[in-house]
Amino acid sequence: MTTTTVMLRAFCDAVEQRNGKAFAELFTEDGVYHDVFYGAFAGRAKIAAMIDDWFYRTATDFRWDMHDPVTDGTTLYARYTFSYKSTLPEANGARAMFEGVAIMTLKDGRIASYHEVANTAPAFVDLRFAPERIAKIVAKQGAELKARPEMQRHLAVIPGRA
Repeated sequence: MTTTTVMLRAFCDAVEQRNGKAFAELFTEDGVYHDVFYGAFAGRAKIAAMIDDWFYRTATDFRWDMHDPVTDGTTLYARYTFSYKSTLPEANGARAMFEGVAIMTLKDGRIASYHEVANTAPAFVDLRFAPERIAKIVAKQGAELKARPEMQRHLAVIPGRA
């Protein structure tokens, strides 16, 4: 668990320090980071740019902590708390806060794939997003969920059921 803890701290520190290169080095060459807002970033160059450019485009003062990691050596789960100070005009400097679960596929000691399940709703209120904007974001998240292969059984109509 020590190696896992060290890797997760390096992961969080790289985001907090706006060090995309260090962050990307935690991933395999062809690793993919699936961000809950911005989508998928494949390969180290794009993952580094996600941190240095995308994350910091409308935010600053990131804080990220991983809690209670569990791994079998191939899959790593960790609960996280995450926040940043928004630079969006409507947010008026508010700190947006999230809670979520990171789901990582590991290969040779590096992250091959990162996914997350995050409670984004409180942050939208913190950021003072208009209800219409929140509805649009949540609808997009719902469409992405429905498009995933593992959700197809849940969407299927079962004969004889309403």
